[in-house]
Amino acid sequence: MIRFLALVLALLLAACGSTPKKPEPGSTSPKYYQDDGPPEAVPDNLGEVPDAVPRDEPFHKYANRPYTVFGQTYVPVVNKEPTKERGLASWYGRKFHGQKTSSGEVYDMFAMTAAHKTLPIPSYAKVTNVKTGKSVVVRVNDRGPFHSNRIIDLSYAAAARIGILSAGSGMVEVERILPGPDGEIVATAAAPVVTAPAAPVVKTPVVAAEGTAMWLQLGAFSSLEGAESFRTHVVAELTWVNEPIEVVSHDGLHRVRMGPYRNLEEAAAIGDKVRRSLGVAPALIQR
Repeated sequence: MIRFLALVLALLLAACGSTPKKPEPGSTSPKYYQDDGPPEAVPDNLGEVPDAVPRDEPFHKYANRPYTVFGQTYVPVVNKEPTKERGLASWYGRKFHGQKTSSGEVYDMFAMTAAHKTLPIPSYAKVTNVKTGKSVVVRVNDRGPFHSNRIIDLSYAAAARIGILSAGSGMVEVERILPGPDGEIVATAAAPVVTAPAAPVVKTPVVAAEGTAMWLQLGAFSSLEGAESFRTHVVAELTWVNEPIEVVSHDGLHRVRMGPYRNLEEAAAIGDKVRRSLGVAPALIQR
């Protein structure tokens, strides 16, 4: 994800003249991603933006490879099986508008798109606000969100359609939509609903010991663009970090890391703060 996310990570991701802070995982107060928010001006026709139209598209060559973020490995789906899941949706806006998504496409916050951790890129999903019943069909073209309690990141337009803009997040049901051979939509109502489980609390692990410099590895990607996008997301989220957050490429992998740290205790303390801020644990490595 752009925020790493959209990610990247992003990245995941100042609204109306202010810069709202992102609360600790579990908070239900209104929020946006750090340094993100709505556009300076909302198009007059925002309410007329149509749903994404499902098409039979080939899966992206690189965006569906397994990848690791914050020490957790994700294996994207590369089939056409119906799926349903229920959990929190969030949204991302102007911070990532115009940046590349995991698919290489440019993110347009006024289009009906979304970021998902494992649905194929590209694919389509119907997202329904559980509280109000409002729904929207989006095209998945990005990765994220990488917060333990969220299952999908919507574009600004999609979030507006289902009414979760002001709250920043909302409980939704995500149902994969499959285009039929003649353009018709294949119903997926028979798919079981999977509720996203709460992520366990994990201490920062030491996964390599090859030297004296200590680093915190936040993610590893096969795509340099994906790593750079996730790095942007992390920088926006972890505004308190003093150490450089960089992308290091080696053996075909592009790793997002922060550091170095002087000793194990310092690295572990920062790693624990990262975990509390983002809800996931980075990997502690030595080089």
